[in-house]
Amino acid sequence: MAAVLGTLSCDRKTGTPPWNTPETQTTAPPPAETAEAEDEIEIPEASESVTVSSETVSPSGLRFITYNVENWLTMDRYVDRKALKGAPKPESEKQAVVAILARHTPDVVGLCEIGEASDLAEIQEDLKAAGLNLPHSHYTGGSDPTRHLGLLSRFPITSTAKPAETEYRLAGQTFAINRGILDATIQARGKSYRFLGTHLKSKRDSEQGDQEAIRLNEARLLRRHVTSILKTNADARLVVYGDLNDTRATPTIKTITGNYNDPTYLTAIPAKDSHRDAWTHHWALHDLYSRIDYIMVTRELRKDVDFPAAKIIDDADWDKASDHRAVLAVFK
Repeated sequence: MAAVLGTLSCDRKTGTPPWNTPETQTTAPPPAETAEAEDEIEIPEASESVTVSSETVSPSGLRFITYNVENWLTMDRYVDRKALKGAPKPESEKQAVVAILARHTPDVVGLCEIGEASDLAEIQEDLKAAGLNLPHSHYTGGSDPTRHLGLLSRFPITSTAKPAETEYRLAGQTFAINRGILDATIQARGKSYRFLGTHLKSKRDSEQGDQEAIRLNEARLLRRHVTSILKTNADARLVVYGDLNDTRATPTIKTITGNYNDPTYLTAIPAKDSHRDAWTHHWALHDLYSRIDYIMVTRELRKDVDFPAAKIIDDADWDKASDHRAVLAVFK
């Protein structure tokens, strides 16, 4: 299906214009033409979205979820059409996030839009109380003092790293990547996984410059980090994920995936929801649906991907939790 055209935002509740107005979400399904095109590879039909209990989780392999939890932080926001100063994410939204994650029992979760390290710890504690124990964590960020990246894991994090390049030049000025690049390696059931998470510039105007140019430069920094890792270890099992704020045909996504014929090419794992739609983000202000959240893998890891098991989680309460829907990948 055709990709969404138009302006997107991941900051509908930031309290900054033009997102600084109350809005009403809709849970109606998007029109057919808004779903994002799939990867070029052919895969079997994906399974229907189902509730997964801990009893159904395989003792081998690994379940991974990437999720933008929409401003799990303290900020000025609208709640029940009331303006609140310095307010946390509403408890009902937090509970919805935790319920979705606990229901789908991931071994590792990559999170976007986390505030302080204490906010990541709160999610970790709430998940444990809900029966999902992910005791190992990593928290990082970039030049944005408000929104950060977090990773929670059932398995020990054996190492973390930082990219060699975190700055770029634009219009004669030097800028740092806004939300940074999370780099954490875990060992799970005899296999190594290196997770690279990011949250690229949203499609909203910026005083720094053109938002598309900013996002493309951030994508280049991520691609350079991927390439540098694979030049050192061509067999590295990388999982590149996050809210990339762009659709498949854009220069941003093509920059990250790379050239198909290149050994460093990343495969974006195709995923759909129970209605066979592929959008992951709903911008309620403009009623736009788009695929902007991804899980990508290197050629070495691709052979371990359980493609039919990948899905976009469309539980009934998804819109209570976030303006994004979580994406699940399963590795054999």
